[in-house]
Amino acid sequence: MERREFILASSGYALSALGLPDMDSITRRTKAALPGAVRVGQGEVAAVRHMVKALGDSASELGGGHARHLAVRYLTQDVAPWLEGRFTEATGRDLFAATSQLVHLAGWMAQDEGDTPELRGLAQRYYAHAFRLAAEAGDPELSATALRGLAVQCVDLGYRAEAVQLGEACVEYGRNLDNPRAVAYFEATLANAAAQDDDRSMATKHLALSETAIGKPAAATGDSWAAHYSPGRWAHESGMILARLGDLDAAGEHLHLALDIHGLDRRRTRAIVLADLGGVRLRQGDVDGALTTWRDFLDCADGIRSVKVQVALQDMCVRLRRYGGVPEAQELRERGARFVT
Repeated sequence: MERREFILASSGYALSALGLPDMDSITRRTKAALPGAVRVGQGEVAAVRHMVKALGDSASELGGGHARHLAVRYLTQDVAPWLEGRFTEATGRDLFAATSQLVHLAGWMAQDEGDTPELRGLAQRYYAHAFRLAAEAGDPELSATALRGLAVQCVDLGYRAEAVQLGEACVEYGRNLDNPRAVAYFEATLANAAAQDDDRSMATKHLALSETAIGKPAAATGDSWAAHYSPGRWAHESGMILARLGDLDAAGEHLHLALDIHGLDRRRTRAIVLADLGGVRLRQGDVDGALTTWRDFLDCADGIRSVKVQVALQDMCVRLRRYGGVPEAQELRERGARFVT
């Protein structure tokens, strides 16, 4: 794979070079394992993948604030010694790829847990390390997924130019993938970054490319997050891009589609989609519809530890202040305030 270097730098938010991946690292390790190093096989690789799924399922349901310490402990106490172990080159590449997913999950958990400098920094470092592991494993899909994590973080923090740069890098890494869902994932990432940067032309172009890709038959289910980018997840992300571009009718249609298809078994995801739909309905002037949707949102949000849910709660409470004369709005605002931490 071509060596690449991506640098983020801006006031108050700086990430040094992601670093040129050591493309010969795995080959070198197979020839120079230290005496006494633990022997690693496909069983250990399968264990890492299983833990990624188990911990990822829990975080998707209850938010990144749940069980992050378990992911970090497993990474540092169990997986780290395996990376320094004895393995064949094929096993080494599989191990590095699986570990990249685990490190990426830890980054996502930190990012979703809260909006503090410490957690933002942790997420940055985990995503950067996940990128290096994936690149050294020779896995462009996982490399692009790690870069997407950084791009989304830049969008959330308002670093628009950096988000577009990283979105473009995602698309470049995924250009030749034989996985339509992964292509849709990365094209939508760039569309979202462009929309936040008020570049309607770029956002529209890449949103259309993502729609074309998500409409194709899915490839065999893989292990990466990109492989599980469902039409429902695409509908949610696309709906919010369209809302940013001012097409509220299309945004509402996409969010309805997301609720019909995606998030039914993930309370965190469903809560966020409901919060977004409530906001779109309010912007459309449908106050009753917004109140009904936000009531469902609060039903889903109870017990979820996610900064996105917290932000949605605060946003809802602020927007409801203008409806102080509406008893239903006041009741909803008071109920929502009890959830805000």
